[in-house]
Amino acid sequence: MTTIIDGKKIRDAILVDVKEGIAALPFVPVFCDVLVGADPVSLQYVRMKAKAAASVGIEWREASFPETITTDELISEIEKLNAEPRMSGLIVQLPLPAPIDRQRVLDAIDPAIDVDSLGATNSSLFYSDRSVLGYPTALACMEILKRLDLTSTPTTRFAVLGQGQLVGKPVAHLLRGLGYTVDTITTDTSNSDEVLKHADVIISAIGKPGFLKGDMIQQGAIVIDAGTSEETDSIVGDVDISSVEGVASYVSPVPGGVGPVTVAMLLKNVLFAARNKKS
Repeated sequence: MTTIIDGKKIRDAILVDVKEGIAALPFVPVFCDVLVGADPVSLQYVRMKAKAAASVGIEWREASFPETITTDELISEIEKLNAEPRMSGLIVQLPLPAPIDRQRVLDAIDPAIDVDSLGATNSSLFYSDRSVLGYPTALACMEILKRLDLTSTPTTRFAVLGQGQLVGKPVAHLLRGLGYTVDTITTDTSNSDEVLKHADVIISAIGKPGFLKGDMIQQGAIVIDAGTSEETDSIVGDVDISSVEGVASYVSPVPGGVGPVTVAMLLKNVLFAARNKKS
């Protein structure tokens, strides 16, 4: 029997604690999402974050700019937002229009409020294990695994599909930091079929709809789907849910799995940043 992981339930449990933490602060923290253009999928994510932020007492701000804005103009706007006294979380909604220098823009965010951890400073701190903030989607995967109580089985073998900046690379780093054996699968991995078949836990973040199927995994494997793609106006994951049902012991769906937990971990980062402002 396969259990479908309820990301919304996990999100709600996390947000209870975040709400208590926000209420204990001497000020109302502001969380701002910088949006360039009007991509419908990006707007959907923005609305989801806005609703969650409001539910825990964080003041939500959306800074919208036209696609014609230049890199220098956008950096100037970010610097103004950095300077706001109660600003406790500032993110840039990705992807950005092609002419904009993505990394220059991300590096312009004050590291103290870079709650996506995509700037060079926070990335360096994360990989040297010196940061209180982290990549929200990677943290969401870890939170889900923690709630499945995998700590009691230290011999668990992990396979991570993909080594992207948002999920694959950071989640592999976090798992190895806990002492787990982690195999990262990329397009250059020659024995990927064998690695997947021997993995107790598979975390997929490659953005290939329905890529991972039941005959590719071992009986009882735990499958965390952190991949998202657009398909006929909807968001789909890397895992073919119908084929892994009956094979996997647990599987996270898309939508409704890692996504809601990612939003909760993002807001948890905002709380950390706000507490550091207070001190």
